[in-house]
Amino acid sequence: MCELDARRVAEIARQYPNVSVTQSFDDVVGDPSIDGLILATPASTHADMAIRALDAGKHVLVEKPLSLTVEEGARIVAEAERCGRVLLVGHTFEYNAAVRKVRELIAAGDIGELYYLYSQRVNLGRVRNDCNAMWSLAPHDVSIANFLIGEPPIWASATGHRFLENDREDVVFLNIGYPGGRIAHVHVSWLDPNKIRRTTVVGSEKMIVYDELSANAKVQVFDKGVSKVPLQGSDYAAPPFGEFQFQTRTGDIWIPNVDFAEPLRAEIAHFVDCINGRAEPLTDGHNGLAVVRVLAAAQESMENGGTPVDVR
Repeated sequence: MCELDARRVAEIARQYPNVSVTQSFDDVVGDPSIDGLILATPASTHADMAIRALDAGKHVLVEKPLSLTVEEGARIVAEAERCGRVLLVGHTFEYNAAVRKVRELIAAGDIGELYYLYSQRVNLGRVRNDCNAMWSLAPHDVSIANFLIGEPPIWASATGHRFLENDREDVVFLNIGYPGGRIAHVHVSWLDPNKIRRTTVVGSEKMIVYDELSANAKVQVFDKGVSKVPLQGSDYAAPPFGEFQFQTRTGDIWIPNVDFAEPLRAEIAHFVDCINGRAEPLTDGHNGLAVVRVLAAAQESMENGGTPVDVR
């Protein structure tokens, strides 16, 4: 365990006496007995630390986001490929059984055609000093949107607000465009009275709500929708040919069984399997870079009044 804070070092040593503790990253990258490491450090340090570790022959799991710029993310990916090392990005929700169930339902056609989805990730705090609320919170939701829709995004736009009068946005509204006219909307904030972690998926036949904080109903399927039916004639006149009216439909709510396991545990177990050659990375560097591209485009959009920016 590598930790700069001396108080944390003492706490870790007391809680886990069998774990080696150091305050020097050089000790970690220079230790030939270490095969892989997890970088859970400020995002601004990811590029330099990941590249140093990869260059030293280590496999690396980088917590989200992979980097704070597309250029830095591309450097990390290129270094991993050059060194032939495993690079995994901590998009934990792609290892979440509930999120995977939602994707399974979409892929099976249970909701019909996917129209759009939206996510909320809000709470009071924690206010960070190294990045804004979007870079801190939205990587999870962008990763979920990319995972569920299954195609790379085309454009992103965002508006952000600095209500706390610092130099970083504490509330951000992010829109992402995908092929076929599908869109995702993400609302993130660390200035909100409630803690909400929810994604809603709207399809032509059914709708799905994934609620991370729910104990017993993390995934709910709503048999709701809007149907287009031919317009019926009246006593006064027959409707013109081809005209329709829209009718809402409300059916049952279904809570599918989800064999839930701790996603972080699953992610780390997958990292070990990748190191040992038993698996290919599910959330590799390119996956992480795709999320960074969206966030970077959204940041550019925020700085230009919310104008959509091409992600590609």
